[in-house]
Formats: sequence, structure tokens, C-alpha cells
Amino acid sequence: MRSAVEPLKARRIYLLLRDRIIAGDLPPGTRLPGEPALAAEHAVSRVTVRRALDLLDKEGLVQRKAGSGTFVHDTRSVRPIVADLSNVLSHLIDMGRSTDVKLLSFGYGLPSEGIAESLGMKPGERVQRSVRVRLIDGVPFSYLTTHVPEWIGLTYSEAELAARPLLELIERSGVTTERATQAINATLAGPEAAAALDLEIGSPLLTLTRVVYEPAGRGVEHLHALYRPDRYSFHMDLVRTGNDGERRWSPALGWPRASDKGKADKTKPEKNKQGDKPTRAKRTTKQRS
Repeated sequence: MRSAVEPLKARRIYLLLRDRIIAGDLPPGTRLPGEPALAAEHAVSRVTVRRALDLLDKEGLVQRKAGSGTFVHDTRSVRPIVADLSNVLSHLIDMGRSTDVKLLSFGYGLPSEGIAESLGMKPGERVQRSVRVRLIDGVPFSYLTTHVPEWIGLTYSEAELAARPLLELIERSGVTTERATQAINATLAGPEAAAALDLEIGSPLLTLTRVVYEPAGRGVEHLHALYRPDRYSFHMDLVRTGNDGERRWSPALGWPRASDKGKADKTKPEKNKQGDKPTRAKRTTKQRS
């Protein structure tokens, strides 16, 4: 029984220390109490404390220096990916070029019933399936499983998929991507995703399922993506719209993102010649997703 409880205690201590580090209560450079002090504080064994510190070290939140102790690592240099939900397709290719990708599998076969239905495929039609891990600053942040119709997959090679963004390859085949639907949820990391993302099995993950369509309504890509929540987040700027009594929040399409304020005067709304309504400046921010 004790062997089953100890990992849970270690994770509890890990989460307590992690929350304090992320909240800034333990700033970069702070030396954590030694293992004996932490063990006494939390009424656990030193082995349990060591497991908790190992989890923090693995996540890059602390640095363990032999003979000196454990110090809070400066995580401000780690730049998480931020995805703009208000424009799902904009700048996806640019994002692909700014990160690295590792291709884990590539092949052809029959899709599952759910994927075939999402892509609007006929019985017997095959898909090209790939699994990739995307990295930013050398660390993995997403585990991507994609399915595209075979007739599109045959237009690019395994080597090209390992080196170029999938959306770019799809559009190179002559397909025009017009719209997409997506759903966002939360899940737990299974063995394969955990190993690829350098996480413990059962760690929380963000999950996104996206289907991209061409103008005729055919599905050209089905994406199931798993993201580390500490290295990836979803963002949307909102504005108040509607008449009195029916006011609501709507996506701030065409308006500068909050993070871009002050970068240039041209990003601010300007009065038109009649002076009755503001005209919206074109957004220049690149999306990352």
C-alpha cells in the first residue's frame, strides 16, 4: 500500500512547489530547502521529496547543483506558443517554419469510421496518416496525428513532411483551403504521447481536433493535436458588439491584439472622412498555433 501512496505524495509536493514557482512566490535563483527540511515539512520520506524535485527538474523549473542544492530556474526565457483562436488558418505556415518537427510515423491505410465521416470520404478510400512531434526552443510541445486523403498525400514525400509544414504541402498540391472547424478539450497523456512530450503518463494535456475543408466542402485534413499546457496556450481578443440589451463578446477580427498596443500608431482605429465610424486597421500580428 505504501509503495502506491508514495508517488501520489511526491506529485502533491511537486504541484505545491510548482504553483509557488509559477506564481512568483519562489523567484528565479531562490534556493529551495534541503531534502531533510522538505521531508519534515510535508511529513514524507526523503525519497518522496527527491521524486518531487526530479519532476520539477525534468520540467525545467529548477536546477539541481551537486553540493550546492536545488535552485529555482529562470523560466522567463522559455517562450510558449500562443495560438490565436480568432483566425484559425492565418499564418499556420509561418508557425511551421519557426519551429522544429520530428516525424515519428508515416503511412497509408483505411481511416477509422469517425475520421472518414469527418473528411466526407467514401467507403474504401484511404488516407495518409502521420504522427509528428513539434518542438520550440528544442523542447517538445505538441504531439500531432494527421490524416489527409490519399490523393493529396501522394503529392508529397515522407522527407518533405519531415521538413515542411503540412498545410503548405496540401496547398502546393493545388488544394485551396477555405475554412476549418475545431474543438478544444482536455485529456490525460497516454504512454506514447507522454514519451514523445517528455511527460509522466497521465499528465494533463490540451487537445485540439481540427478539420480543414476546401471550397467544395470536402475535408482535406483531419488533425488531432495534444499540447503541453505549460508550453502552449490558446488566445483570443474580444470586443463588445451588439445593441443595447443584446451586448455580447465577439472575436476582435481586424483589431490589434492587446500585446501589440503601442508598437505602431497604424494599429489603432482611425476616423474615416465622415467621422462617424472608426475604420479597423489591418492586423499585422503573426499567429502561432
